Amino acid sequence: MSREIELKLALPHSALPALRRHPLVAAATRLGNAVTLDNTYYDTPTLQLKAHKVAVRIRRQGRRALQTVKCAALSSGGLSQRPEWEQAYTGAFDFSAVTDPAARRLLDRHHDALVPVFTTRFRRETRRHSPREGLAILLMIDTGEVVLSTPEGVERRAPICELELELEQGLPADLLELACALAQGLPLMPADLSKAERGYRLFLDAPPPAPCRSEPSTIAAGDSLIGAFRSLALACVRQWQANATAASAHTSPDATLSEYIHQLRVSQRRLRALLKIFAPALPVGFVATWNARLRDNANRFGAARDLDVFCSELLATVRTEGLADADAMALLIKTAENARTDARHLTAHALELAAQGRLLLEFTLALERLASNNLLEAADLRTFARLRLERLRKRGRRQLDAAATREPTALHALRIDFKQLRYGAEFFAPLFPARAMKRYQERLARAQATLGFLQDVDAARARLAQWTAAQAAIAPAAAFVLGWHAPRYARLRHRVIRDCSPLVHGRKPW
Repeated sequence: MSREIELKLALPHSALPALRRHPLVAAATRLGNAVTLDNTYYDTPTLQLKAHKVAVRIRRQGRRALQTVKCAALSSGGLSQRPEWEQAYTGAFDFSAVTDPAARRLLDRHHDALVPVFTTRFRRETRRHSPREGLAILLMIDTGEVVLSTPEGVERRAPICELELELEQGLPADLLELACALAQGLPLMPADLSKAERGYRLFLDAPPPAPCRSEPSTIAAGDSLIGAFRSLALACVRQWQANATAASAHTSPDATLSEYIHQLRVSQRRLRALLKIFAPALPVGFVATWNARLRDNANRFGAARDLDVFCSELLATVRTEGLADADAMALLIKTAENARTDARHLTAHALELAAQGRLLLEFTLALERLASNNLLEAADLRTFARLRLERLRKRGRRQLDAAATREPTALHALRIDFKQLRYGAEFFAPLFPARAMKRYQERLARAQATLGFLQDVDAARARLAQWTAAQAAIAPAAAFVLGWHAPRYARLRHRVIRDCSPLVHGRKPW
């Protein structure tokens, strides 16, 4: 068995000439001529191998045939480590060399049921980057396509255009360093989907992936502080990367794109909260630098999200029932929709693949470089979590006192502090009693929703005032919309302090 450590990077076909001209690629030793690789992937008719994250492939290059078995591994920022078993293929499957017991039993059980599912055919150019002793990285430029024919005779195809960096000698961080250097001038995006996974998606005629939400925390009490931080941060990276990739492939600036962007922004907020929570265990420069860079990245997409909330949650929920000024309402709706469309177009323009890819790679490299020490290794994660959560609760108490005036700015600050507390509770949830933590998180979510509604109405009031100043004819509709939400706003604003108080003064679940 060998362990394949690789970093997969997607790029537009138009960027291939620039990639080949890049000094680091041009200086790498060319390993023979480019070759065409024909690969057939096998599974059972009911895709039992896929269900267990095992792939079987026969690769043909000229007269040579090679059987490969791979087990899937978690990939973050395009970087993956997975076991694989390769051997010559002589016309019949032979799984005797597979040393993973579960994979071997699965393959032996379904040996006779394996049938071709899809093929990939691509041209591969291979170079070796070896700038110093002890470091060797294969650079493989693959261009081609995934192909399959359905039982109905329908042919489906998906393009392949990617750069794979495979580690021969060195450390995983060396792959990321090379990728970051290449990404300074090339539109490279980390890619976690393997060719096999793309083939299965094509076989199943799967729709575009849904917006990716945050993953549940999987840390454990025995983890080190740096280990726990890295695990939580990489989960956020996967959310960030999945939504950035899906959004950049989206063809129109509609509601689906907006939800991808919303979840991308959530990943940035969660990462910034994580940086602040783990700040005592992290280098000062690391926290300050990445907090600022992630904040700036999220801010690029803020306007579209704010207008989506206004249009879908405040404006669309109003029922005029013949009571509102019809002309004014029509003008307001048109103004709001035009503003949202403009913001979505700006968001699509701001979602530059190269910029997101570069930032993802640089942050993943920074995570890989984080070092621990004896003091951090000796620290108890559960004790650390209690201290940090208690600090967040104290901040919430102070901000709750400050918000007693119910001024919009104070309530907004309280909302931010409660969001930090909620993220902290989610991060550290596996360390404490599950039922109590779940109830606490649910109560935090309800409080955050209340504070969010109050903030949305306050923001809408400012936006409507701006539009009314520019178009006085909107004024009757603006007043009607605010009046429609006024009873709920007044009710929630009256009780928000009382409802939030138990979360920072009551019993804690840790």
